[in-house]
Amino acid sequence: MAKDYYESLGVSRTATDDEIKKAYRKLAVKYHPDKNPGDKNAEEKFKEISRAYEVLSDPKKRAQYDQFGPELFEHGGASGAPGGGAGGFAGGAGGFGGFSDPRDLFSQIFGNAGVDGSFSFEDILGGGARRRSAGGRSTRSGRDLQYEIEIDFEDAVFGADKKIRFDRSGSCTHCGGSGCEPGSTMKTCPTCGGRGQVISGNGFFQSAAPCPACGGQGRFPSKPCRACSGQGKVPVSRELQIHIPPGVNNGSRLRVAKEGEPGVRGGAPGNLYVVIRIRPHDVFQREDQNVICEIPVDPAAAALGGIVDVPTVTGRTRMKIPAGTSDGTTLRIRGKGLPSLKGGVRGDQLVRIHVETPVGLTQRQKELLTELSASLTDGNLPKRADFKRRAARFLK
Repeated sequence: MAKDYYESLGVSRTATDDEIKKAYRKLAVKYHPDKNPGDKNAEEKFKEISRAYEVLSDPKKRAQYDQFGPELFEHGGASGAPGGGAGGFAGGAGGFGGFSDPRDLFSQIFGNAGVDGSFSFEDILGGGARRRSAGGRSTRSGRDLQYEIEIDFEDAVFGADKKIRFDRSGSCTHCGGSGCEPGSTMKTCPTCGGRGQVISGNGFFQSAAPCPACGGQGRFPSKPCRACSGQGKVPVSRELQIHIPPGVNNGSRLRVAKEGEPGVRGGAPGNLYVVIRIRPHDVFQREDQNVICEIPVDPAAAALGGIVDVPTVTGRTRMKIPAGTSDGTTLRIRGKGLPSLKGGVRGDQLVRIHVETPVGLTQRQKELLTELSASLTDGNLPKRADFKRRAARFLK
């Protein structure tokens, strides 16, 4: 029985071209022979999904496949089929249209990688960071670096300029980055013939790997530089001033382009990612773009209401507490929070009221509170009255 192409790719019969292509890309990476060396099942699955995509990605072939089904399509047609007779369908039976190898189809989707038409799965996983130079040797982008910086809460609110110092590789000044001792030259690697890669495997599937003799360079110094041992790079300390924008959060990453490790054989340098860590604050906490501040008040102020001084990130402000404010009530001061990194409305300050129970009372204070408590009725304490009503049968 011929495989159903839609089932092979795991898509519905109404799938769009983009859905089909996305499904193929995901499965092709999963079952590619470079990722599953020696796995015959993976190899067959790779062929199967490649054939399915080759047909379903072509509108004419897909229409014929939908009309006649997998069996008739794969075995070359039926009476009245376009083109007539066996082999009358576009692309023929069991072939790959204009492709002689499913790897060619893979190349069309992902872009050519490796050398001599071969594929290196590392190239796919690397997101295309590896490229071929005109001389046949591969270039590679430099490694990204990460640096963590700890800042104050106020820096996250208002932004700040900070100096950071970090280590990375730099060009060796003794050899000018060539890796050769001055006066000597580079030699072509005899193992890979200067390509920087060696091919393994045979038949349909081959893979390319960095040459073990030259480390993928294609060449090596005839006399290695004594300062950098032929690497062309030495550790250097780099000082940089960065701007931290207002509104950054704990864990935010700032990208500083081209400040990572230098590229290999002319490749682009990597990037530096600065990870923000914000020190805890004595007064404020953060909730998204809002600033939270807890204000303790005495029972009299909560019961009678009044004016309290509230600290904000921009200074002191005065706030009215309504009479009858309960413990845990949250009041809002508009526009006293943090700005958004994407622009727009600034956050608010949320003031949470904590009604503090008095301690260390004098005898007179105890007498006054006792007198107050005795005078209170259910009308003064509606929550207590409601609770007593709901819990009455348990309090008998």
